[in-house]
Amino acid sequence: MTDSTAPGGQAVELVINGIAVRAEPHMTIVEAAWAGGVPRVTGVGCLEGVCGSCRILLRRGQDVSVALACETFAEPGIEALFLPPPAAARHQYELTDFTDGWDIQARFQEIFPEAVRCRHCHGCVRSCPKGIVVEEGIALAAAGRFREAGEAFLECVMCELCDSACPEQIAPAHVGLFCRRITAFFHLRPPNLIHRLEELRQEPFSSSGDKESA
Repeated sequence: MTDSTAPGGQAVELVINGIAVRAEPHMTIVEAAWAGGVPRVTGVGCLEGVCGSCRILLRRGQDVSVALACETFAEPGIEALFLPPPAAARHQYELTDFTDGWDIQARFQEIFPEAVRCRHCHGCVRSCPKGIVVEEGIALAAAGRFREAGEAFLECVMCELCDSACPEQIAPAHVGLFCRRITAFFHLRPPNLIHRLEELRQEPFSSSGDKESA
């Protein structure tokens, strides 16, 4: 067992990636892992300027949850397992391909067609370590309210735990990233107007008659 406690300090014993570690009080799990000799993956994560890669599966007795190791403190008897990095994004697009702000909703539906299939199972909400209202953000994006959706995801660190929890494979983190990017790229028109124009494009408006002449 690796002992990383200072003289006179009360050790916190836990297991990280199957390795028994004695951590100092008030250490986060990522600090306890570093101090306890748990092999670290280089080239990813906050050490390289990218947040959200210290995803862990956390076990407290019979309770199993997910969290970020950098903001979860070591507790006696818990077990933590670092999860592999998220898979490569499968939603491909280039902002420079968006030549007009009026067709954003139609393009969004092409890129993220699964976004409208949310089951409201709350798996993404429960798995989010930042407390983001993920389901609400997805609903806003599906309705074409990209600025509001982007604001809902402002605290997102792209850990993609919500993506892993979604049975419909919606990739909520990438929906939020799209919304933030597209909001910055365009000075967006009012979402209700964009939504109405998309409805008219799908079902062309027909006049009921000519106006009366003066």
